[in-house]
Amino acid sequence: MDNIVIQLSDAVIYQQNALVLNNVNITIREGELIYLIGRTGTGKSSLLKTLYGELPLLKGQGEVAGYDLRKLAWQDVPMLRRRLGIVFQDLTLLTDRNVEKNLQFVLEATGWTDKKAMKTRSIEVLEQVGLQGKGEKMPYELSGGEQQRIAIARALLNKPAIILADEPTGNLDPETSDDILLLLRRLAIENRTAVLMATHDYLILEKFAARILRCTGGEVIDEQRVRM
Repeated sequence: MDNIVIQLSDAVIYQQNALVLNNVNITIREGELIYLIGRTGTGKSSLLKTLYGELPLLKGQGEVAGYDLRKLAWQDVPMLRRRLGIVFQDLTLLTDRNVEKNLQFVLEATGWTDKKAMKTRSIEVLEQVGLQGKGEKMPYELSGGEQQRIAIARALLNKPAIILADEPTGNLDPETSDDILLLLRRLAIENRTAVLMATHDYLILEKFAARILRCTGGEVIDEQRVRM
């Protein structure tokens, strides 16, 4: 049986004082690729923010990568995020430094100090996303799809148990979006990393079917559609 990496039980999610999602029950295991869908304003981003510690879980039970969300203190949040890989639609790559230095910035921020180990790890993640040899490139020298692969490489640096991806293909053309989805699927299989991906692109769901969590009417519906 694969290990559980996300478990929410009767969780109630608030955005400030507003109730967003009620009675949320989710179990996600290592190696799963899951889509999080729903219209704008139905709670997808609030759910992701709760999982990575930006919003507190005030009611119900929740555990992410071994961290109890109900007991999560602010000083624990950086440690939780080291167990996660987070990929946003807005890439937030540092434009004043090359790809390798972008990756090393994250490693330093998460406690790495050995320069040789940092360089080795940077090379490893670039190979994983198919961008070996691109470490010296500046972000502006890369295509949109390559930049998104760098964002995924950055998320892989600390060998996360889970990748949380919020609209990672939202700014990409359809062919490039397909490439990113195939990459995330491969990483889920090869690394046993769970991937929870929020998306508005329903064409992706048809082309690359997987389990679906749907935010609707203040609830999260697990559609259990697996056709990998």
